[in-house]
Amino acid sequence: MKHYQKAISLKTVGKSLHKITSKVEQIVTESTVETGLCTIFVRHTSASLVIQENADPDVLKDLANFFAKLVPEDSMAYIHNAEGADDMPAHIRSALTHTSEQIPISGGRLVLGVWQGIYLWEHRQRSHQREIVVHISGS
Repeated sequence: MKHYQKAISLKTVGKSLHKITSKVEQIVTESTVETGLCTIFVRHTSASLVIQENADPDVLKDLANFFAKLVPEDSMAYIHNAEGADDMPAHIRSALTHTSEQIPISGGRLVLGVWQGIYLWEHRQRSHQREIVVHISGS
């Protein structure tokens, strides 16, 4: 079995979803793995990964609005607020989503559905430098 690993470095622009599908697809191509598994992992506790709708941007807006209501940024509601009112809510949003995703590879390509895209979800107000590790295994 072959293994291939590469990191993606991404500067976010504050709270938003950043589509990383093409970056991950490029790494899968570089790996030359035809059949296997792609694991994506974000090395942070205030950002997460999601596989979501890639055609209608309203879906991403609705997700962001829902999470804003579900986990409000109220510094009085949390003990941990060392880096501001968005600190603990960012950790909670990350815990409710994923820090890793796994996608099968077939024919040298990710087996994503037609409407699926891979996103890094920045949960903090400020921009951050984020690192995503892509690990591919297979043959």
